[in-house]
Amino acid sequence: MHVSHGNRLPRARKAAGTALAVSALLGAAITTAGPATAAPGAAPRAPAAGCSADYRIEQTLDGGTTWRMCWHYNTYSGLILDNISYQPKSEPKPIPVLTSARLAQIHVPYDDGEAEFDDVTGTDFGRKLQKLKTSECPGGTIKTVKVPDGGNVPGLCTTTRARGHAYRLNNDASTGGSGKVYAAQGKDLLVYTVNKASWYEYITEWRFSSDGTIHSNVGATGSLSPYDFDGGDDRGWPIGKGDQAKAESHSHNVFWRLNFGLDGSPKSKVEQYDSKVTPPSGQGSPTTKTTRTPITKELAGDRQDMRWWRMVSTAGKNKDGHPRSYEFVPGASQKHAGRPFTRHDVFFTDYKKCEQYASNNIGCPNGYPASVDKWANGETLKHPISWVNIGFHHIARDEDQQPMPVHWQGFSLAPRDVTAMNPLTPQDLSGVNGRPRT
Repeated sequence: MHVSHGNRLPRARKAAGTALAVSALLGAAITTAGPATAAPGAAPRAPAAGCSADYRIEQTLDGGTTWRMCWHYNTYSGLILDNISYQPKSEPKPIPVLTSARLAQIHVPYDDGEAEFDDVTGTDFGRKLQKLKTSECPGGTIKTVKVPDGGNVPGLCTTTRARGHAYRLNNDASTGGSGKVYAAQGKDLLVYTVNKASWYEYITEWRFSSDGTIHSNVGATGSLSPYDFDGGDDRGWPIGKGDQAKAESHSHNVFWRLNFGLDGSPKSKVEQYDSKVTPPSGQGSPTTKTTRTPITKELAGDRQDMRWWRMVSTAGKNKDGHPRSYEFVPGASQKHAGRPFTRHDVFFTDYKKCEQYASNNIGCPNGYPASVDKWANGETLKHPISWVNIGFHHIARDEDQQPMPVHWQGFSLAPRDVTAMNPLTPQDLSGVNGRPRT
């Protein structure tokens, strides 16, 4: 098992990597803590599976929306969410969305080419869950996590957070309305942990909104490594007095693994949409045509302007008769071309029980390909697994000391036709579905 691709290892990460390597050589199993836990190579549980109260999260938000899920904790990934369901007030029962969701790698290559790390599977990331102070979880609950080989750590925060306007509509006479203003503020369920990998600390955050949107973010904070202040003019930035100590620039390529279980079935379909704009001829206006492409085989996908993907249910429809789906909405990203697995923004692979981490994968047989780019090899998608890659090139600045301000990377999953209308629609607008009355 490799820890670094380079020959320069800062001491803290080298020690962590050595401990993991020794554990692997001794044949130690990948361990998890939580309800009905399994090694990363185990098959996914059915969406209907429950969990004990200690490992259950349930929150009703504004508008009557309820999110439910289970959680467990893994030696490498840390927090893993299971059996995530969404129930708007208008739905008679919960709608299963995700069978599991987890962090799948934080790949950190340094610009000088002398060091490269897989912080999830190559350090003590999972074992270094941080104890949270009460002030870090305002208005919420800090759950105790049984960390393998680390004891009990009060390290999982569940709380709610205001997100601003959920909607606003001035239904005035100019649009044929009644003159009433409809406005509401929204809240999110926030679930997060903090894990330490050498000098960095990573905040793994999941937010579940009352309108059905899921947001996943990783925030990097902590400290710049004191052993990496030897960057050259083109690979570092002067930090502190003068320009002699240049903090080495590096990238954080964060991967997530999503196992959808829409409407209780793993057999969802993947679709890609591309919109092409044609400039006007003469005095006309531009036109835009959108094309749908079914993705039936494994794919390494690349972002382009006006391109997006969605995961479509094959087992359920909304009250308008439209298949439920979730759209991938990636955040800002700086794609790193240094490795085949970092050259693409999304991957869709067919489910294999040992494929759990985007690089330096743990748990597959000897000789099995160790990164997600090797798994996207054209097999037919019967049970698609989604992998999202968001990159950030970190060129340090004076403000990074001390401690380092959080820099965030992430994506969202937006509901597309999960419900027939906005799940937060006010009662007196509930009849406005489809072509508005004129």
